[in-house]
Amino acid sequence: MEIYPSTLKWAKRKGIKLVNYNPDNPFIFSGKGSGNSNITKSIDLYDLHFTYNKEIEKQLQEKHKTKTSYLPFACDVSEDLFNICNEQQEILKTCFLGNPDKQRAKFINKLAEKGIEIDLYGNNWNRFVKHENITIYNPIYEIEQWKVLRKYRVQLNLMRIHNLNSHNMRTFKIPGIGGLQVAPYTQEHVEFFKEGEEIFLYKNLDECVIKINYLLKLNKDSTDALRKKSREAIVNGKHTYKDRSIFVYEEMKKLLIHA
Repeated sequence: MEIYPSTLKWAKRKGIKLVNYNPDNPFIFSGKGSGNSNITKSIDLYDLHFTYNKEIEKQLQEKHKTKTSYLPFACDVSEDLFNICNEQQEILKTCFLGNPDKQRAKFINKLAEKGIEIDLYGNNWNRFVKHENITIYNPIYEIEQWKVLRKYRVQLNLMRIHNLNSHNMRTFKIPGIGGLQVAPYTQEHVEFFKEGEEIFLYKNLDECVIKINYLLKLNKDSTDALRKKSREAIVNGKHTYKDRSIFVYEEMKKLLIHA
């Protein structure tokens, strides 16, 4: 966002290979921090685009004829941090971490109306939701966020407009800390995890309610086994940032070899 297209053109004239990694959608700017005209005007200047979203990758390839590489998000949770969070007393409720928007608020209000008790952590939720089944807390960060992701029985994941059919960082953070995730059905979620074991997916509100209630009613032995599988899906499934870094390194090597 802070690099002018003219600067990139200067670098290309010097023979410098340009590689871009954008953790947001370069075609949909959902806020001031997600993009500007520098992003739009620079797309065609890069020799390689890393993107977390397969739909974005298709747009880059078809509309801009650019070289791309699919790079999903990931998660790193050390064993020490995992063990600390694993000692938390479980809260038999549903939780959502994140800030509000109209779509999220509408969905959460409907969950509450269906009888789901849900705790929200984020800024200004009181402006968007009000129901006896909803409790609002201030945003949390760092180790406190990891603890909350682990201690609730159910962690809800909601996509924003720029990744409706993709995934987000929470996709990997929840299982990384051993959380039980209820998330929207997307093709990428299906590819990353085993549905019904490592993640629980819904296509509509009613399915979401069914999945939440199913998890809330399980005994501790069953949920402990699911939490273990979730954690293993990250570590053994090569969804850590170390794994992603190795992949990026190899892709950049190829770019130089075939220059």
